[in-house]
Amino acid sequence: MDRMIYTAASGAARVLEQQAVISNNLANIGTTGFREQMSIYRSVPLLSEAGMPTRVSTVASTPGSDMGQGVMVETGKALDAAISGQGWFSVWTPQGEAYTRAGDFGVNEQGQLVTRQGLPVLSEDGVPMEIPERGAVTFSGDGRVTVLGAGDRPNDLQVIGRLKLVNPTEDELVRGDDGLFRMRTPQPVQADPQVRIIPGFIEKSNVNAAEAMVGMIANARKFEMQMKVIQDAGTNAERANSILSAG
Repeated sequence: MDRMIYTAASGAARVLEQQAVISNNLANIGTTGFREQMSIYRSVPLLSEAGMPTRVSTVASTPGSDMGQGVMVETGKALDAAISGQGWFSVWTPQGEAYTRAGDFGVNEQGQLVTRQGLPVLSEDGVPMEIPERGAVTFSGDGRVTVLGAGDRPNDLQVIGRLKLVNPTEDELVRGDDGLFRMRTPQPVQADPQVRIIPGFIEKSNVNAAEAMVGMIANARKFEMQMKVIQDAGTNAERANSILSAG
């Protein structure tokens, strides 16, 4: 009976862990550039001291993230940009350089180009991108940032730098608790001149809401089944005790 309860409780715990991942994905459906987190659990046979299979437990793992591109939405905003195909924007965090697909930028009080979370966006030189005061900012497809001052003529357009766009392989990246991705090794990634952006667009989350909801419902039913097994184990134990007492 103890083994029965242990097995069912282990399965229920794994279901709850996966449910938490799916819930987080659903909560970030509206998050620009969000990458769906993957979570699976698999069966693991448990062996007796004699090496014979006795029961089956489960373990959960988070193999990575779905790197498929989300839907592109046109905003028309000068400070919005979406990466076309593969690639990442580089930002600076208290833990060092990190990477994101979210291109809904703004300008902070220090005149730096920043993400929605206030993190400085890096130039290809690895320093925060500085935006001149009262300048009309535009992005080009190769990541160049140009500014036209108030009262300037179109011919006075100035290139102030280029965004640091990188394209590391997926297995080199690790998702952080803040939703940003970082390299497994401490070395920052070099800028990739082949990465292209689409000005005036943002990339939405790549989470499929319908699939996530189906996954949540399926997990809820699996959890109920595990709880039913635990309940039946308790009932069987009570019956066994009553039989022994009667004897």
